[in-house]
Amino acid sequence: MIPRRLKRLFHQISLGDQAYRFLFEAGPADEVVAFDCETTGLSVAKDDIIVIAAVKVRGNRILASEKFEAVARPEATLKADSIKVHRLLESDVESGGLIMQIIPDFLRFIGGRPLVGYYLEFDVAMVNKYLRPLLGVELPNPMIEVSELYYERKYGNAPPGTHIDLSFAHILRDLGLPRLDQHDAFNDAIMTAEMYVALKDLRERGVRISRERD
Repeated sequence: MIPRRLKRLFHQISLGDQAYRFLFEAGPADEVVAFDCETTGLSVAKDDIIVIAAVKVRGNRILASEKFEAVARPEATLKADSIKVHRLLESDVESGGLIMQIIPDFLRFIGGRPLVGYYLEFDVAMVNKYLRPLLGVELPNPMIEVSELYYERKYGNAPPGTHIDLSFAHILRDLGLPRLDQHDAFNDAIMTAEMYVALKDLRERGVRISRERD
């Protein structure tokens, strides 16, 4: 596997449109972007993004007024299983824009800021699916996985055999955060941002999450 640092350098050199060099430049100090996608299914190769949403975080402040949200009209058919999750029907997305027109606006929103997400790898892979034919590169942004931050704070020093729960609902509950209507892309981005802020604060103060709550 190519180290991420070398891959980033290769992509910077091979960038197809120099107007997007800002992706390789550091964003504003102490700013990140929490983002989430809703998709037609769970196959990166076969499924499409139908909603992409993001919100900026500056320090410990979630900038809810500085958000990105767009509905995309997919080529793939919405699957019954995914409809049960995000409750979006064909009629809800048929008037959406084309994802290849949405991606440039999303890139300008995130800039070079680190990306925060819950099981972020899938969402990034979905964006990269469209980014490669557009620019010939993948997202170069640093990635912050909230489930890893949570694992470190709660289970980092746990003895072997400890039961580990990294579910979205469990993390919210353990951090004392309100649960919004889940599987709405913007709500998920907001809740992910709240997790990040809470976990960042715990780490900065050297506080671990008690396992006695289980």
